[in-house]
Amino acid sequence: MPRTVISTDKAPAAIGTYSQAIKVGDTVYLSGQIPLDPKSMELVEGFEAQAVQVFENLKAVAEAAGGSLKDIVKLNIFLTDLGNFATVNEVMSRYCQQPYPARAAIGVAALPKSAQVEMDAVLVID
Repeated sequence: MPRTVISTDKAPAAIGTYSQAIKVGDTVYLSGQIPLDPKSMELVEGFEAQAVQVFENLKAVAEAAGGSLKDIVKLNIFLTDLGNFATVNEVMSRYCQQPYPARAAIGVAALPKSAQVEMDAVLVID
């Protein structure tokens, strides 16, 4: 199957050797998004604001692929402080409805640009 590179200026430009997303058939693989404002390319401040920005970035890339956050089948969340687990759940509930995607929440030592949260996702678009 051919691969299609997905890109949008409504999400931060890649800061490394990766694409914002790759679509293969009905499946879209979204690269990790950190809480960069796509206009300034600066991190937003505060954990809740960072979680919101990550979901906004994922949403923008999903829409550029022809889908939405409703199409997420697998979400990975990386947190530098697992004490923020309840907050990320609350923010996620604003963006995702039941049935929720499969998910992992993983504590990590550090993230790019000193972000507090990063997420990547897999979408299946019907």
